[in-house]
Amino acid sequence: MRFEDLNWMDLEAYLQHDDRVMLILGSTEQHGYLSLATDTLIPQAIADAASKKTGIPVVPPLAYGVSPAFDAFPGTISLSLKTYSSLVEEVVRSLHRQGLRGVTVVIGHGGNFPVLPVLNALANELSGLRLGLHAWFEEPPVTAVAERHQLRTDHANWSEAFSFTRVGELPAGEKPPVVVPAMTAAAETRRLLGDGSFGGAYQAGEAVMQEMFVAAVESLVEALDRLKRLA
Repeated sequence: MRFEDLNWMDLEAYLQHDDRVMLILGSTEQHGYLSLATDTLIPQAIADAASKKTGIPVVPPLAYGVSPAFDAFPGTISLSLKTYSSLVEEVVRSLHRQGLRGVTVVIGHGGNFPVLPVLNALANELSGLRLGLHAWFEEPPVTAVAERHQLRTDHANWSEAFSFTRVGELPAGEKPPVVVPAMTAAAETRRLLGDGSFGGAYQAGEAVMQEMFVAAVESLVEALDRLKRLA
């Protein structure tokens, strides 16, 4: 259940019995052979599946994030941390004013983690605000899938190559891991990465991807349950 499927009266009725929502922090950036919207599409799909199980609505995702390292790749749209932090803060404040106070922040892009101090400050300031953080790719049930199949997870490799993020043919085989030193300029990052992947297998079987997706959804459902409003 997404906000775009509701009108204001639907949401007002929902608030009579629950105050939880999911807020997706995605990005628009290079993902090798995968969609530029990969970091938004994956958490959106996971949140949609979790919503079907719980009835908790999904706020329209913030589809732009903090991605300066990939600025040399066409299609990457990066916000400054100052702008991004202000945007996230204003969205959470607005949700809180509306009575939506159990906010699970679903992170799809690691570059957005620097906004966490802002969220911590809001949790201390806004009365009744209950914040949960869910970085789907770091959840133990998800990383356990990769470990079981002895697959290395990384940016723009098999771990993000779901059917709905593929926009073209993927290479076969694996790419040697690429190390990009911290503080590397965007142009040098592009030179080091080549196609944009940080290495590892480009794709895995559909059964593996489904196993990972189910693990991600179940983990999110558990996280949502922890933010239930107390009577």
